[in-house]
Amino acid sequence: MGKIKITQVKSTIDRPKDQKGTITALGLGKINKSVVVEATPQIHGMVNKVNHLVKVEEV
Repeated sequence: MGKIKITQVKSTIDRPKDQKGTITALGLGKINKSVVVEATPQIHGMVNKVNHLVKVEEV
């Protein structure tokens, strides 16, 4: 498994509660904040749920 860099590019204002929770669980919460995490199936599922709010890059 590799690592991926997830960067939040849009706000969670006026988004459903589950999407806000997913952003928080990924360790994000502010625009342009980035985290590097292992590319597990669980992380990919979370990214798919909020793919319109984040940018993903391979590290």
